[in-house]
Amino acid sequence: MMSPRTGPAPSTAADCLPVDPPAWVYMLRCADGSLYSGWTNDLARRLHAHNGGSHGARYTRAHGGGTLAYALRCTGKSDAMHRETALKKLSKAEKEALAATWAKENTITIRLAAPEDAETINGLYCWYVDHSTATYQYGHPTVDETRADLCLALEKAAFVVAVDGAGNLAGYACAHPWHTREAFSWDAETTVYCDPHRLSLGVGRRLYTAVLEILKAKGYWNAIALVADPNPPSAAFHKALGFTRYGREPRTGYKFGRWLGLDYWVLPLQEGTGAPAPVHYDLPPEELEAILRRANGEN
Repeated sequence: MMSPRTGPAPSTAADCLPVDPPAWVYMLRCADGSLYSGWTNDLARRLHAHNGGSHGARYTRAHGGGTLAYALRCTGKSDAMHRETALKKLSKAEKEALAATWAKENTITIRLAAPEDAETINGLYCWYVDHSTATYQYGHPTVDETRADLCLALEKAAFVVAVDGAGNLAGYACAHPWHTREAFSWDAETTVYCDPHRLSLGVGRRLYTAVLEILKAKGYWNAIALVADPNPPSAAFHKALGFTRYGREPRTGYKFGRWLGLDYWVLPLQEGTGAPAPVHYDLPPEELEAILRRANGEN
């Protein structure tokens, strides 16, 4: 007797692997060249506070704010506070040496993805499958599946990665055709994932900006992002990049023991209402190189 066929079992709260609460120890390079040390559980918000936001430190207000010179993600509040104490005991020369090493190791380069990146990209994506509702996928894709997805994005739209000074993956952003039907040929769905230990450091913005530039240069008219709801950081991220939320589907996905919604964010890449020219899947190498140079802060 044949058993009835069923769909997948719903993901439960127990399926969500725990994530250590974020805590950072950091140094800022103030406008006068001095270094300020501190700890925080929200690095992006703390950097904003030091540079004119509310609740900034008296020292950084007096010395002209600052830019990030060193950051280390810690295992929790206690670890961060201990490391902050140790950091403040270092001599000026020791702090400068630490900042120089950090800058070298954390210099981020944006480049096109390659098939050889599939394994590390797969590992980062699978972390989000296990820990986050940023993706509604339950199971891990294989490396071969990730490689095929990567190659399709490179062929039709865009796929870029961010790597640090040691060649480690810091994040990736990609775009795929929105739909297979011909009338949607000028629409692309965009995605970005960053190393969870590098969130709040601006990597995602650089990646996404490069992908959007590539899509526009190829002749795409709309970038569309599907964002889990609730996901306030992602909503704020897309809004800051010029996306508008055009729609929301409530209670449309079930993961980690709860129903979630889905938001549609859209960014127009071209102006006008006339007939579009066909999308050019292959950009001239010099145009692509110029986009990547801009993503890397080069002239």
